[in-house]
Amino acid sequence: MSILYLDQEIFFMATNYKFKRLNAGRDYIADNYQAPLSLSDIAKYSNMSPYHFLRVFKDIYGETPNEFLIRLRVEQAKKMLITENFSVSEICEKVGYTSLGSFSSLFLKQVGVAPTLYRRRLWALSTEAYRFPSQAIPACYAYHFLGKLAN
Repeated sequence: MSILYLDQEIFFMATNYKFKRLNAGRDYIADNYQAPLSLSDIAKYSNMSPYHFLRVFKDIYGETPNEFLIRLRVEQAKKMLITENFSVSEICEKVGYTSLGSFSSLFLKQVGVAPTLYRRRLWALSTEAYRFPSQAIPACYAYHFLGKLAN
């Protein structure tokens, strides 16, 4: 075994180990997005210092852990606004925010519209016949080509 090969093997193992720890932190955020999270808690879960975790996370995923957390919470809120009948305040709490103002401004920044307007627009679209593509596809055709029934 050559020294070069051994160096590459050690580099790969170290990189793989670091990546696994980083993924553990990302999974921790995804599993606990409803709870208040701090960078030091997440970094501790990944066995890294907060600064190192922040830097490596940004390098690998292209966003900071906080940006990832906000995106995750807003995506979950979008789903709940469409599918659930909770008030915006309740959804705000369910996705991990304590301040409705902070939630609304982050939602507006990410989505481009306020949560209430987002809900109104999508609910209005759902009442129009054949507005969504799956509604226009006959069920037998969708089942045959998509493997599922159209709504």
